[in-house]
Amino acid sequence: MKTKGRCYCGIIKYEVEEQAEASFQCHCRECQYITGGNPNTVMAFPKESFTYVSGKPKKFTRQDIDVAVTRHFCENCGTAIGTESPARPNSMIVKVGTMDNPSAFIPQAAIFTCDAQPFHNLPEGIPLFEKRPKKND
Repeated sequence: MKTKGRCYCGIIKYEVEEQAEASFQCHCRECQYITGGNPNTVMAFPKESFTYVSGKPKKFTRQDIDVAVTRHFCENCGTAIGTESPARPNSMIVKVGTMDNPSAFIPQAAIFTCDAQPFHNLPEGIPLFEKRPKKND
């Protein structure tokens, strides 16, 4: 199953050849800045299966923090496409809203619930983590 998506203006388009590795909401304060106040709804895909098929995103990495993520976005319309995170070095974390079929998103977990706002929806029946879950050894 191929996942396709784009930015709001359509200059940047991407395709993903493999299935998602994870599907989650992130409620951290940083994601709230990026989304305008909501949790970040994302799906993580194997990085090698993610390809930009048209356009080239602008990238931003904060220089004032040690383990910063790199955010991909369209410099024309401002759409946030996805994120490369040191916590998931082999993944491209894609914003669900950019997917051609965002209804494919089914949250498997919510992370950084310590920063969740009273107006955020925390789905019932999924694992909730105050911070980032520990990696399995």
